[in-house]
Amino acid sequence: MEIPETPQEPRWLDDEEDQAWIALSSMLMRLPAALDAQLQRDAGLSHFEYQVMSGLSMAPERTLRMSELAAFVEGSLPRLSQVVTRLEKRGWVHRSPDPTDGRYTVATLDDEGYDKVAATAPGHVEAVRAYIFDALTRAQVRQLATIGRRIVGAIDPGHPLVTGTVDRLRRHE
Repeated sequence: MEIPETPQEPRWLDDEEDQAWIALSSMLMRLPAALDAQLQRDAGLSHFEYQVMSGLSMAPERTLRMSELAAFVEGSLPRLSQVVTRLEKRGWVHRSPDPTDGRYTVATLDDEGYDKVAATAPGHVEAVRAYIFDALTRAQVRQLATIGRRIVGAIDPGHPLVTGTVDRLRRHE
């Protein structure tokens, strides 16, 4: 006869953890909305659209497989496909079969799209700086990067931020 397991008491947050969670949760809710509002106001783009175009702008030949781009921008393939369709209609991105493997589709940032990203980047970087980095010391910036990677790694050990894929993309390797 099996003895039923006694339910374990939840590992409740202590006061310090609770305060950290409230701060993180508030930031996670407010920061995307603030960045989206800035980009909509200044460039007529959503934050996700800008991330897609920015990711392509950093890629070799401004081209990535849709699956790699989806991972980079933290989006599903269906959501990415909808956004790329909108960007195609604006003449900023186009899709084509992957020349190395036709089973895949690649997205390429066109010249007009690159110009849009280049024109949008200064305002976006200023907003990121104002909302995040101006409020932190250099040591806190390093801590933030470490904390972000560790949290992402606990959620998804294979994430590009953890595996270094994001860094390679930014360096155009």
